[in-house]
Amino acid sequence: MDAADRIFDPIDHDSVAEAVVHQIEAMIVSGILKEGTRLPSEREMSELLKVSRPKLREALKNLEDQGLLKVRHGEGSFIAPLTGTALTPAFLDLYARHPAAFFDYLEYRREQEAFAARLAAQRATQADKDILAAILDEMDRTMRSADFEAAQVADINFHAAIVDASNNSTLIHMMASIYDLTRRGVFYNRKFLRTIDGAGTRLFEQHSAIAQAIFDGDSAGADAAARAHIDFVELSFREGSQREAREKVARKRKILMGGKD
Repeated sequence: MDAADRIFDPIDHDSVAEAVVHQIEAMIVSGILKEGTRLPSEREMSELLKVSRPKLREALKNLEDQGLLKVRHGEGSFIAPLTGTALTPAFLDLYARHPAAFFDYLEYRREQEAFAARLAAQRATQADKDILAAILDEMDRTMRSADFEAAQVADINFHAAIVDASNNSTLIHMMASIYDLTRRGVFYNRKFLRTIDGAGTRLFEQHSAIAQAIFDGDSAGADAAARAHIDFVELSFREGSQREAREKVARKRKILMGGKD
């Protein structure tokens, strides 16, 4: 039994096409089906939902007309981009040239992720906790192997899983846009953090503390641990930026004294 077998429910509603639409809409709203997710083939969905293929096509056409599905001929049906982008490419470039904006980004994340962690501690199901534990294991593996690219992916997946575990659909979709910026490297990289002795271990400990509070149902502890984590990231980047500026000035002094850069 694959994942698709477990997320679609058979339809026994009088208005079959409408019931299919409603079920898929509900999974989009709840964040089960995220933008870019490929739906099973028409044959598979017809069998999973126990509806005729003509009724399924009617439902999928309805969802496409609403802008919720994108049909790529030869590839299949995909959940359409839903949250869009809050910032234009030109404005993203502007942000990238002005590092001070990064701290506004962290300020926003601190509040939203603390809120998400608090809700997750109250609402996370066992399945949510299992997902979080699996990602934490992956983070441990990437830390030990010094696989920085995989570590960044695991880091984003960890925070996104906490947002999913909040079971707040608005938060899930709003933060998806934020994490997309992170994945694209607009605001976040681990460059400075790598230069701090023991940073990998400290970050893993912080993530573990957030997860454990969620596992324990400790909402206040989850909130505090999430804030402490972002505080550490902010302090590390401030110190890293200051160190880089000092090194740049020192190199210029060295050049003026006749030394090589």
